[in-house]
Amino acid sequence: MSGKSILITGCSSGIGLNAARGLRARGWRVFASCRREEDCQRLRDDGFDSPRIDYHDEASIASGLAEVIDATGGTLDALFNNGAYACPGLVEDLPRGALREIFEANVFGWHDLTRQVIPVMRAQGQGRIIQNSSVLGLVAIGWRGAYVSTKFALEGLTDTMRIELRGTGIHVVLIEPGPVTSKIRENARAPFERWLDWETAARADEYRTKLRPRLYGAYSKDRFELPPEAVTKKLIHALEAPRPRARYYVTTPTYLMGTLRRILPTRALDWVISKG
Repeated sequence: MSGKSILITGCSSGIGLNAARGLRARGWRVFASCRREEDCQRLRDDGFDSPRIDYHDEASIASGLAEVIDATGGTLDALFNNGAYACPGLVEDLPRGALREIFEANVFGWHDLTRQVIPVMRAQGQGRIIQNSSVLGLVAIGWRGAYVSTKFALEGLTDTMRIELRGTGIHVVLIEPGPVTSKIRENARAPFERWLDWETAARADEYRTKLRPRLYGAYSKDRFELPPEAVTKKLIHALEAPRPRARYYVTTPTYLMGTLRRILPTRALDWVISKG
């Protein structure tokens, strides 16, 4: 893959970092972006090009991409939109600001960056846009309404974009992880503390006994959890296959839920999900 270039967001840890290392080992020129400058510097010290891109910050999206395009001489073969976060809580307790903020990061920032990349890919006649979605872009589960809603929105935008870019040489692909080892639980604490007034909520006891022990307790693997290498493996196929699939499932729950949502009535699927 000598000469191929990719911009990956959310590379400070987890899926993004593993993807950056894995693709560099395959000969890709990797631009491994992060939200915080200190994380970018750590990656630069490790030999990566690392522009700062914060999906909340429109100026950083434009300047980060400009840095990439300047370094490549005006081309970019692939974009892997990956950086995202969660804001746990019951939907009835999510204030408007919490939804506005998470959509800025998980949807609007991705859309902004993608729109700016498309003209580059159109000019060169080819490209790959890979979107890191989730099993929660296929089905909903309780306590994750903010995150679920962003992934459902991402699925709709991406499906439409794939249809609209058909025949242009630009392939648009969704990757659907389920439980993958990352810092998403740890990173969800700050938005939870900022936005959720859980102690005055109607279901405060459930926050105390169900959500908070999971959010703040000692880390334990989810059932069927896989390491981030599992996502990188699917990403490589999405990038290097002559005819990439529209969707790549990663974990057992994703395969299971992808099947169940097609064959079960909605209320039956709700029952299955509620049972865990």
